Amino acid sequence: MARNRYEYGTSPRKLQPNVRPQKQTKRRNLKVVKDLPRQEIKISKEQKKKQIRLTISVAILFILLLTISYRNSQINEKFNEVQRQKKELSLLQKENEQLKVNIENGLNLNNIEKLAKEKLGMQKLTNKQTLYVTLPKKDYIESASKEVVMEKSESWFEEFIHKIFHK
Repeated sequence: MARNRYEYGTSPRKLQPNVRPQKQTKRRNLKVVKDLPRQEIKISKEQKKKQIRLTISVAILFILLLTISYRNSQINEKFNEVQRQKKELSLLQKENEQLKVNIENGLNLNNIEKLAKEKLGMQKLTNKQTLYVTLPKKDYIESASKEVVMEKSESWFEEFIHKIFHK
């Protein structure tokens, strides 16, 4: 009896599925189209409208997401630019502070004297190098012999009236 159950071959036997008849819905009555070529299938106007709405909705959603993505990329570029400018600003501020310190150190009289002695070979004056000059007490500034008179500048209208009435 065990031999009767053994199947010879590679394909298993086909089982019939338990199919329950479906209840018709009250919403709409669907018609099943059986094996018609694609050209012969007619789509109702409602289905066409739904397909068009779905297509337009998907296109609008795609454009919206594309716009958001593009705007975010622009924001990201501007943010990176601001960060780069901030780094450059901080570097310039540090350099500016270093230059201020160098200037303050350079203005120190001891540093100036040291640089003058070392680089320029300068030395302090001695009493032998000092030469005193006596000047007469006479004043060398000459006073102006002629008096300079500045003319008043009149407007063109005043000049015109002056010429008319004083001739």
